[in-house]
Amino acid sequence: MQAPNTDHIKIDAAIAGPLLMLSAALLFTLLNVTIKSLGPSFRVWDIGFYRFFGGLVMILIIFGRYGNPFKGNDVRLLLIRGCTGSVAFVCLVTAIRLLPISTAIVLFYSYPAFAAMFSFFMYREALSKVHLLCIAGVMIGVSVLFDFQVEGGLLGQVVAVIGAAFAGLTVTFIRELRQKNGSVVIYLYFCTMGVLVTLPKFVQSPALPTTPTELVMVLGIVFFSLAAQLLMNQGFFYCRGWEGGVLMSSEVIFTAFVGILFFQDPATWRFWTGGLLILICVIAMNRLQGGDGECRQDRN
Repeated sequence: MQAPNTDHIKIDAAIAGPLLMLSAALLFTLLNVTIKSLGPSFRVWDIGFYRFFGGLVMILIIFGRYGNPFKGNDVRLLLIRGCTGSVAFVCLVTAIRLLPISTAIVLFYSYPAFAAMFSFFMYREALSKVHLLCIAGVMIGVSVLFDFQVEGGLLGQVVAVIGAAFAGLTVTFIRELRQKNGSVVIYLYFCTMGVLVTLPKFVQSPALPTTPTELVMVLGIVFFSLAAQLLMNQGFFYCRGWEGGVLMSSEVIFTAFVGILFFQDPATWRFWTGGLLILICVIAMNRLQGGDGECRQDRN
């Protein structure tokens, strides 16, 4: 009997990791584009509710047959993480609706800097000089992107950074939760708390799809978010944490390309200077994380 071809296995793994991560980044980009393209009759709360409720239903259908999917460790922290992630997503959707889509995503992707700071203050994780330099670089990039003019979308810029801060806090909680919980239960609590956060506003004046196009877009929000999440989780089995984080950063590039090409987003010197500085520092911070990919298994 011939021995298995280990070189072939290694090549498959080397291809599978980047392919899964880039596919997830592309699906997150499609999610961003769908949110941006959905008509103004759909409020932030409507979009959030459809994403969370759809994700909740799909997770229960897929994994509910294997037992109680809500069974997890440290339920209190799971609920808190669900709330912070929900707030981060609502802020992201708000920023996408108020700002050029490329600017909103670049600002939101400053969240690794906030995650590093929260990890230091909450869990006393050491920050090297290079970490501090990257954090400073991200903050400088954010400052460059801000034009400090109300007519330029100051509210959207502030909301995007608030969303990044909550996403950073969420990532910090995920790192702690992943020690005793799987990614499915963490995501399930995220969707559950998201439904509870958005439901009160949604039921006041629900926006329902009235055309086939709107129905497809609403279903797309559910599909893109869940498929991207599952692909990203699977991708971490084939690549190290920092590699996955760097590959997921391609979402910024994909979204910027779509925003500039199809939405006529302004590609000013502020965008290129601040955006590139944030992206470079985020990639460097992902590289510094070494092999820890668990904390990045959900961006919200």
